[in-house]
Amino acid sequence: MSKLSLDSKLAILSDAARYDASCASSGTTRRDSKDGKGLGSTEGSGICHAYAPDGRCISLLKILMTNFCIYDCAYCVNRVSSNTPRARFSVEEVVSLTIEFYRRNYIEGLFLSSGIIRSPDATMEDMVRIARTLREKHQFRGYIHLKTIPDAAPELIEQAGLYADRLSMNVELPTDASVQAYAPEKNPATIRRAMGEFRTRKEASTDRSHTGKRPPRFAPAGQSTQMIVGADLSTDATILGTATRLYGDYRLKRVYYSAFSPIPDAAAALPLIRPPLQREHRLYQADWLLRFYGFDLAEITGARADGNLDLEIDPKLAWALANRQHFPLDVNRAPREMLLRVPGFGTKTVGRILATRTHRTLRHDDLARMGAAMKKARAFITLTDWTPGALTDSANLRARFAPPPEQLSLF
Repeated sequence: MSKLSLDSKLAILSDAARYDASCASSGTTRRDSKDGKGLGSTEGSGICHAYAPDGRCISLLKILMTNFCIYDCAYCVNRVSSNTPRARFSVEEVVSLTIEFYRRNYIEGLFLSSGIIRSPDATMEDMVRIARTLREKHQFRGYIHLKTIPDAAPELIEQAGLYADRLSMNVELPTDASVQAYAPEKNPATIRRAMGEFRTRKEASTDRSHTGKRPPRFAPAGQSTQMIVGADLSTDATILGTATRLYGDYRLKRVYYSAFSPIPDAAAALPLIRPPLQREHRLYQADWLLRFYGFDLAEITGARADGNLDLEIDPKLAWALANRQHFPLDVNRAPREMLLRVPGFGTKTVGRILATRTHRTLRHDDLARMGAAMKKARAFITLTDWTPGALTDSANLRARFAPPPEQLSLF
């Protein structure tokens, strides 16, 4: 095999990393200055755009250390039996790329994953060396996210947590049966055990000793995971049920949902087309409702008999349409838990409503200024100067929000 240039490796290994949803892209127009005109680029090799909890957009170098892999997971383009171009960075190359990209102000951190080479321990050792070299030799203070390998020795994962801001371990698919069918070399119990050990170490890192001394920080940004959506027959209710248990058992920061993407030379058991991206979007919306809006799983997934979310309207609106007996809601009197269930009201809007109504009565224009999406909300609320009348119970209310039917072409 001919020796690849660093640019060629970067192109291959940044493209391979795009299947990992644990670092969300900002999604923007493809623009760059490679033709010599203008400055900057939105789509440079290896650079992705993620969002912090406060809404800041953070640029990260998102790459695989290698896309060689000894495993043969059916859904993975980098599986050992896949006919795909292969490349591998050395430890020194990843460190150099990170430092040089950072010095040029292209990135604010590193997202590093990898195929499994030689063994889980050998791969994890190299990833730890990268993080340790960045932190100790180069005094790198940027963000580091390592995709860890559950089969690696616990002490290696512990070392990774001392240098990385966040660790993640993929549960791969929503059910154990699916993991065993599509990735027989991976053990769901091993993945969960590693996630449990992470939680234990994370909690121990916050405890002071009897002298008041704190132990070393351990992955201060917590842990996350990813599930592939649409590769198996799991319903949205099953996917969200698994996510709910993961949040409760391991205190995850995020569960990421990645729509299955058909790959070359795929196994016959895999679907030929990818699920609609709208399904992935609806799962994220439902995830948010479960975590921050007080909904439970049955409320969100109970609107349809098949256990899947409505792709045409968002999950909160679907719940409100199916539970019209709770509406219209008096915004000036309703408790917080019910205001959070109004379509078009976010957590910040509800906070502003509660803070403002202690001083004066709210009107329609006040809600619009607070950021409420009144096009959705007005059918479900009453105010001093607004009442929906018969709109709340009208038979065609859903049609006001669902996209109009589209005439398909035969040609």
